[in-house]
This record gives sequence, structure tokens and C-alpha cells, in this order.
Amino acid sequence: MNEASPSIAAQVAALPQLSTKALWSLWDQHFPRRPQHPNRPYLISRLAYKLQETAYGGLPLETRTRLAHIGQRYSKIRVQRMPGVYLAPGTVLLREFEGREYRVTVTPNSQYELNGQVFKSLSAVARHITGTQWSGPVFFGVKA
Repeated sequence: MNEASPSIAAQVAALPQLSTKALWSLWDQHFPRRPQHPNRPYLISRLAYKLQETAYGGLPLETRTRLAHIGQRYSKIRVQRMPGVYLAPGTVLLREFEGREYRVTVTPNSQYELNGQVFKSLSAVARHITGTQWSGPVFFGVKA
């Protein structure tokens, strides 16, 4: 850090005063893509965290793992659990089969939606697509 650059604290404190154009410019410097549904407070909070993370380092793996477990334990969102695999609602699984692409979305109630039809398991989706018995996690490549 050279003498002329502001401290991390000063950079973070200045974020709310930046124009949206300046925030996006800063975002593009630190992230590979833009969020789908951004709002100004989201941009500012993510940029503040990223500036500090870059300067001081991120959370240790042990802390990140602990926070993930706490989130899973207390979340009101049901996450589809397979041994070693967690599929959050909104996750989209893609699979090409016999020249056709299939997009399956994990629903908030831990089911799977394919073209408007809801299935109770990935295996049921795989069976629907192939017409034969398949392990859904294996078919979609999500088996740990």
C-alpha cells in the first residue's frame, strides 16, 4: 500500500457516497460477474466485505465451515440433503440426455421441478427422462 492510497477503513466508509456507476466499476474489479438482482445496499455491503477480505484475508476454513453448519441448522429453508451433497432451493441441475438438455430446479420444499412438473426425488426425475430406473444423484452428477 503506497502513501497516497486511503486506508481500508476510509475506503469502506466512502462506499455509500460513491455513485452507482463507481460502485459497479469497483464491483467489476473485484468480482467475476454481476449479481442478478442487485440493490445499492447489497453492492455496498459486498464491496465493503471484499475490500476488507482482500486487505486482511478471509475467514479461516474452520470458521466458514462452522458458520455453514450453523446456517444449515437454523435456516427455515429446507435444503435437499444427500450424503456429502447439499442442494439449496433454486439450484438448477443441467443434464443432456439423448441430444436434449434438461433443466431441473430444486424447489423450496425439497422437491424437483422439470418443465412445470414436480417430482419428489431426483431418481423420479431421472426415471421420467430416461424411462428406466436410475439413481438420480448419479444421473445428474451430484453424488459425492
